[in-house]
Amino acid sequence: MEYCGAVGLFWRLQSHERCNGESMNDDPSGTNTGSATGQGTLAPASRRSEARQALREVGSAVVSLWWRFFDWLAVVSWKTLLGVSLLGLILAGMLNSAEPFLLIVVASFIVKVVAGGKRRAELTARLATQRAETEKLERMVLEARMVALQAQIEPHFLFNTLAGIEQLIQTDPPRAAKMQQSLIRYLRSAMPQMRDGRRPSLGQQVSLSSAYLEIMAERMEERLEAVVNVPEGLKTAAFPSMMLQTLVENAIKHGLQPKAAGGRLEIGAEIVDGLLSVYVQDNGTGFMPSSSDGVGLANIRERLAALYGGRGELIIGVPPDGGTRATIRIPYEIAPDAA
Repeated sequence: MEYCGAVGLFWRLQSHERCNGESMNDDPSGTNTGSATGQGTLAPASRRSEARQALREVGSAVVSLWWRFFDWLAVVSWKTLLGVSLLGLILAGMLNSAEPFLLIVVASFIVKVVAGGKRRAELTARLATQRAETEKLERMVLEARMVALQAQIEPHFLFNTLAGIEQLIQTDPPRAAKMQQSLIRYLRSAMPQMRDGRRPSLGQQVSLSSAYLEIMAERMEERLEAVVNVPEGLKTAAFPSMMLQTLVENAIKHGLQPKAAGGRLEIGAEIVDGLLSVYVQDNGTGFMPSSSDGVGLANIRERLAALYGGRGELIIGVPPDGGTRATIRIPYEIAPDAA
């Protein structure tokens, strides 16, 4: 398109020059001699400037077309290039232009052999960079959505906990004091993560979930037995925020609260095949695939795919004794500034 536009402009300039020449020669009376003389000093300079501009546009169009052709040569397969060349030779032979086109074909093969590999590597690197930037933006959007979701969940949980403390103050002050201490622990774990925005550690997530479990144990009137089995050496590992908390909340809501006697919930972590494996296991009513688990588990899967690609996964299983075991597996790495 750029080449055609530039050629059209150049053709119009040439036509304009011819028309001006013919109009000046067709005036036998000489009545316009003064006007022609007055414009004669400006018209050639103006026409030369326009002609140079047209030539620059033609040159830019040719360069652009060349690089597009070069990029095509770099990525096209040899089979496709051979097919296009044969088809072009047939058409050129029908137009009695086989020899010039044959030279172009030979030059194309030489260019592809000599410089095609390097150009293809450059294009592949550029695409990889663009893909990495896109994935980074997607991860940032997901984490921003996670922070917004956490900001929406926190007030609801806090109001319910404060209402429970107020009620216990009148009926059971020692339990109210214990729940208040657990709430303080929970806030001390949650607030720094919401402020600094850095990658949290597994230890921070375990501390947050432990405080949450203490509060829920008081609210469930001792129907909840919580066990944390996370080695100290793994607490410095990087672990996405709110994922462990989501698994704990789902275990209580869908597994233990519907059970009249309550039950046991265990948080554990281990290294399996070089991956960090963090699990939440309960002996509740069990996971029901047909029931809706809200946006929690779906959000975990979406974040794992964005953060780790195929290296992160969420696994839902059934332990031998019943209940549910939810496991998150991600690459093991140390969290920045892990305490």
